[in-house]
Amino acid sequence: MQRMKDVSPSLWTDFNTERTNKTMEQLEKLIAKDLLSIRAVFFRPQEPFTWASGIKSPVYCDNRLTLSAPDVRTDVENGLAELIKANYPEAEVLMGTSTAGIAHAAITAHLMGIPMGYVRSGAKDHGRQNQIEGKLEKGQKVVVVEDLISTGGSVLEVVEVLRDAGAEVLGIVSIFTYGMKKGIERLAAANVKNVSLTNFDVIAEVAAETGYIRPEDVAKLIQFRNNPSDESWIGA
Repeated sequence: MQRMKDVSPSLWTDFNTERTNKTMEQLEKLIAKDLLSIRAVFFRPQEPFTWASGIKSPVYCDNRLTLSAPDVRTDVENGLAELIKANYPEAEVLMGTSTAGIAHAAITAHLMGIPMGYVRSGAKDHGRQNQIEGKLEKGQKVVVVEDLISTGGSVLEVVEVLRDAGAEVLGIVSIFTYGMKKGIERLAAANVKNVSLTNFDVIAEVAAETGYIRPEDVAKLIQFRNNPSDESWIGA
């Protein structure tokens, strides 16, 4: 698999000028191949997984695995840094979601030379009872770092906490998005922008191209993504 060190440097520097659709497509496919190569995204349309919600899914995503794969981790963190520079050039602080976004926020902030922190799922019941860890001043421009976006509920809770603390949330960067209708609508209603390194459609396409899944399985995957509560794709 082609790693970032083998990719033309313009793939990254173009983000700071006038980014082309071709460049973004290259990035999306690179990250898709990375995630598939380490089974961070695992497709099983013939034997669906069951989510905690009870929904049956043909895909399981564990982006924490990127932290254990140095080459993939390099692609991901450099990619997040460039997305932030391109889409949120005024960013002053990165805030990771707890717990999946913390490491990615820390590494990306280090690459960019800016502060980071993270938002707990709830305030501590001891000490200073912080929910936001790390220094954050009112009015600072913040980008939230998340590993994946599905329905958007958890990341929007983080955005709300930061806004209540007086931060100006510029938006979100994430490794992967399902592109689910519910998530898109929630983000739009909250007036929050998300930019992802790759997405469900691209990963499904790359998985079919590389023989990871059958070409005919792509339609099942898209059917699931469009309406997760509809299980008619199973056995189709």
